Amino acid sequence: MKRLILATRNTHKVTELRAILADAGLGPEAIELVGADAYPEIPDVKETGVTFAENALLKAHTLARATGHPAVADDSGLCVDVLGGAPGIFSARWAGRHGDDKANLDLLLAQLADIADEHRGAHFACAAALALPDGTERVVEGRLTGTLRHTPVGTGGFGYDPVLQPDGETRTCAELTPEQKNAISHRGKAFRALAPLVRELLG
Repeated sequence: MKRLILATRNTHKVTELRAILADAGLGPEAIELVGADAYPEIPDVKETGVTFAENALLKAHTLARATGHPAVADDSGLCVDVLGGAPGIFSARWAGRHGDDKANLDLLLAQLADIADEHRGAHFACAAALALPDGTERVVEGRLTGTLRHTPVGTGGFGYDPVLQPDGETRTCAELTPEQKNAISHRGKAFRALAPLVRELLG
């Protein structure tokens, strides 16, 4: 069985990607998907790129070279229209410390406190990359557009999910079931587009 490394130690992302790839015909019977925590000796990759695609490729190539296995990585974030696309690649560390979801959310809502509903457009963006140990690479992107709520709603998901209400929805991403979210999410779209490339390159 082929092993595919997911370049993250975020268990939410590993679970989410397993479900997305399984829906695309790459279930556990076809491919063994493991997170980067299976390789604790490999240090975290510094995200020095200036785009989602650059960061995703950087992480995927680093893991592929270090493990000798194909690796997939994503870089994703929230892009707010009135903030000129910020937080963008800084989404996970918007409040200054990487991965503090509550602090990031609180800061963003404070920055947008006086912004009227009609100007609260935003989208989640995701670049998903596949890298092989020989340097072969592929990258695709996905997007989920919506509007930002004034207060967080819902307990599912993570990150900025409780404040983004997707277009055509009355609920936030955090109120959707994992299956509903995967069907429309930026990450779901990107990894579904990547799945046939994984199948092609891994045979």
